[in-house]
Amino acid sequence: MTDGPTYGFDTLQIHAGARPDPATGARQTPIYQTTAYVFRDADHAAALFNLQEVGYIYSRLTNPTVAVLQERIATLEGGVGAVCCSSGHAAQIMALFPLMGPGKNIIASTRLYGGTVTQFSQTIKRFGWECKFVDFDDLDAVRAAVDENTRAIFGEAIANPGGYIMDVRAVADVADEAGVPLIIDNTSATPYLCRPIEHGATLVVHSTTKYLTGNGTVTGGCVVDSGTFDWSANDKFPSLSQPEPAYHGLKFHETFGNLAFTFHGIAIGLRDLGMTMNPQAAHYTLMGTETLSLRMERHVENARKVAKWLEDDDRIDHVTYAGLESSPYFERVKTVCPKGAGALFTVAVKGGYDACIKLVNALEIFSHVANLGDTRSLIIHSASTTHRQLSAEQQEAAGAGPSVVRISIGTEDADDLIADLDQALSKAAS
Repeated sequence: MTDGPTYGFDTLQIHAGARPDPATGARQTPIYQTTAYVFRDADHAAALFNLQEVGYIYSRLTNPTVAVLQERIATLEGGVGAVCCSSGHAAQIMALFPLMGPGKNIIASTRLYGGTVTQFSQTIKRFGWECKFVDFDDLDAVRAAVDENTRAIFGEAIANPGGYIMDVRAVADVADEAGVPLIIDNTSATPYLCRPIEHGATLVVHSTTKYLTGNGTVTGGCVVDSGTFDWSANDKFPSLSQPEPAYHGLKFHETFGNLAFTFHGIAIGLRDLGMTMNPQAAHYTLMGTETLSLRMERHVENARKVAKWLEDDDRIDHVTYAGLESSPYFERVKTVCPKGAGALFTVAVKGGYDACIKLVNALEIFSHVANLGDTRSLIIHSASTTHRQLSAEQQEAAGAGPSVVRISIGTEDADDLIADLDQALSKAAS
């Protein structure tokens, strides 16, 4: 879309980044299923490889279908640019890659998706990186964890699995004091419910597999750059502020300004890590974004109704949904996620581990899968699946103890979901 009027979210989720195909006039973004692109001449090729001209070289780096999705997500998040990749986990590594080095560390919330905890506590050690896990509700503890080797702070706007709401602005202030970027995983909230950049985040990551696509068909990830961080303010981020040997000494921040991180993500990150999103996945996600606001409104409406019913049921110990008045995060929702607390939460079932297993096995509408953000309602027993690799202490800290199931509420009829839970809980209690 061209510069001019300020469009609303519902308009941008359909039109941002998309234009009629210049060759055919096709209204829907075509799937450019190609690996390479013909150069106009030798000078054109040289300019592209020198980063002197923007264009298409090879689909590991850039692809027209993926480029539309990147622009759309960046626009919805209020960022200056975005890089799409193969999964949410790839997006996390892509976000950290320009910032980190051997001996450097990140500070991460204790309330994270179990796979992220494993990636940060185990896998990144192979790069020589370290992670310190801190309760982000304790800002003094976050400040105390920062040291001279800290290069980023990482949290989830709406934490998976518990649905806890992070005070993004407060943690962003700590990151600003430390002179490091704040990275927010906005997968569970989506830009419709929360725009972390407006709360001070530097970078936003997504598993586009979830709500952005919304139909459980493809995996994908995205890193959105706010364009607000001064990468040259100190010597902490040499990949962005210092000469890049692979491009004859080019300095990304000096050359590309507020798009430095985005260009680095493509020219270095995708080039060398190869975590590429394929164009068909981008196409499916683009179609999903067109109905994002409509789906999120229904997700939230259903989640409120189902969570309230569960909270009032004698077979349930407690529900963590932040949209309930009983939640300690209820007031925080009004500022961080004013359109709703999302549709992800956990439920502690009386009867513990065995009751949870019986509940999962007895459900008929809910699908037992390791995913969230689908139009279908989903359930999983995190302690035996997604958080299985964690210690008992880590499971409890993440809100994924043995008596807890994670529920992702879909867009079905809420009364049908309640009836399904009712019959399954009866079997679980028997």
